[in-house]
Amino acid sequence: MVGPGEAMTQTHRLTALLIALLALGALWLQVYVGLARRPDHEVWQELWRLGRYFTILTNLMVAVTFAGIAAGHRSPPWWLAAVALWILIVAIVYHGLLARPLDGIRWWSDMAVHTFVPITVGLWWLALAPKDGLMPRHAVWWLLWPLIYVSYALIRGEFDGRHPYFFIDPHEVGWSGVGLWCVALGVSFWLGGLGVVALGRLLSRPSPSADGAPDGPQVR
Repeated sequence: MVGPGEAMTQTHRLTALLIALLALGALWLQVYVGLARRPDHEVWQELWRLGRYFTILTNLMVAVTFAGIAAGHRSPPWWLAAVALWILIVAIVYHGLLARPLDGIRWWSDMAVHTFVPITVGLWWLALAPKDGLMPRHAVWWLLWPLIYVSYALIRGEFDGRHPYFFIDPHEVGWSGVGLWCVALGVSFWLGGLGVVALGRLLSRPSPSADGAPDGPQVR
């Protein structure tokens, strides 16, 4: 028979595999839809086009992270919390600022990367991820990926003339507007990170009976 600890490990790995496959499938669907709309594009051109988006890069990060878990790699709690935060921010920003009416396969394609993957990652983190050792300073560290992405997107946009989102497009909102949006989103990421830390610490707190204290009166 399989012991409780081993069973939990199998649950982690199986569910992580399913999430990795979902993220990879969502990314494949994005490529498929993009090529269908741009029949003159080669696959590498479509991959290069999609590579400008935070959504795509973060979904790829999810796929790699969860494929590693499925293969037996033990990701540290701070990294799992970071990935969960970043992909949930993808969903929040999309539905709050960027969502547009779509139908057919384009609807499924957008929902996959912006909704289905974030929900499954969030649920996995709540139910299965280790959460010990999360500290408020991690919320600051987790700003590094958005900072790297914004720097990359701005530099790339100045070279190829295409900025992926209106709020980091200096030709649409001006450089001052880009700065204000970056500050606002940075604060939102930081506050979200603090919320993840607080929730993680709450969920990882041992139950009253876990430290050996009796649950009730003992009969002697």
